[in-house]
Amino acid sequence: MAKFNEKTFNGEAFGKYVDRVPNLKKNELLKSKALKGNAQISEVFSSQTGTAYATIPFFGLIGGAALNYDGKTDITAESTDTFERSVVVIGRSKAWLEDDFSTDITGGVDFMDNVAAQVSEYWAAIDQDTLLAVLEGIFAMSSGKENLEFVNEHTYDISKGAFAKGYVNATTLNTATQKACGANKSKFSLIVMHSAVATNLENLKLLTYLKFNDGNGVERELSLASWNGRLVLIDDSMPTKAIESLYVRCNSTDVGALKVTTAGSGLGEVAKASVETDISDIKENEYVQHIQNETIYTSYLLGDGAIDYVNIGAKVPAEMARDAKTKGGQTILYSRQRKVFAPYGISYTKKSQQSLSPTDAELKNGANWELVNNKSSSTKKYIDHKSIPIARIISRG
Repeated sequence: MAKFNEKTFNGEAFGKYVDRVPNLKKNELLKSKALKGNAQISEVFSSQTGTAYATIPFFGLIGGAALNYDGKTDITAESTDTFERSVVVIGRSKAWLEDDFSTDITGGVDFMDNVAAQVSEYWAAIDQDTLLAVLEGIFAMSSGKENLEFVNEHTYDISKGAFAKGYVNATTLNTATQKACGANKSKFSLIVMHSAVATNLENLKLLTYLKFNDGNGVERELSLASWNGRLVLIDDSMPTKAIESLYVRCNSTDVGALKVTTAGSGLGEVAKASVETDISDIKENEYVQHIQNETIYTSYLLGDGAIDYVNIGAKVPAEMARDAKTKGGQTILYSRQRKVFAPYGISYTKKSQQSLSPTDAELKNGANWELVNNKSSSTKKYIDHKSIPIARIISRG
């Protein structure tokens, strides 16, 4: 076994330490059932034939119109469609170098506990970046009627609403989930949002924070909350976009309303040409508001089984190396992981991927994703997008 500043390094024991460190965000994701294991994916990648990318069957539902049972009508049978779903293994690695890791970094704290805590938190952040890249990618799908239908119907954009209407409120969540999945809206169990959006909900008294007891029995507040019975994860790594200037439609009675005219030179008026850059179909005598210096936030909604999550593992997940020469002696900790984050009902196409593992940029590329389908060259059938419990809300807070 490798030595780590005179401490024996056992890779297997180290891995167990890392796994035991509480990871509140990941644990709550698993509790919410938004992330779930998939034995089929795990099995295909544990075989010798599927090591980085695999296509597996995705079974369709039975259907068809019921026939009249009257003693005269023949009963005809229909077969179910078998769709295909492709998934990719996402590999990541990192190394940390220290001249005297034990003394300089741990400060006398127990080596294994301290390092495991840091590595666990590091990979938790990387996993979240990966998950956000996947979500950004599926909402970047731009080719094919069915793919666009998913993107449009599973996106509830209120960011261009007049003033308060551009912010989340008491009806936003219910409307967004119904728009995405119709009668299946109850499947949604988790929302991940920026703290600015959460603060707005707090001010409206719509958000309730969860609490836990630490090792000393002290009750503490988590960065986890509840909104209409759905778990809320608050994280400022959520996607944002700055707005310098934007015109939005409004009513004549709304605060700050401007009347659209050709010249736009009168009191309380704005030139039609100025508004057309934001609202192409604006008409004379309509009213708009001018929004300046705000931010657009994306919140993701996930339902039970929204993401299949499998830790495929690496041959050597962690190891140490000692360089006795450089700078009087250095120690390097190497860490590796291979995982699958596969959104339900959506297939990874690998159309634009340069190596065996996709980068975050490649995961964000909409060309690499499509709705699960039967791969038929003649009569292509797609999964019903309403069965996919993934949606997003775009708002100004």
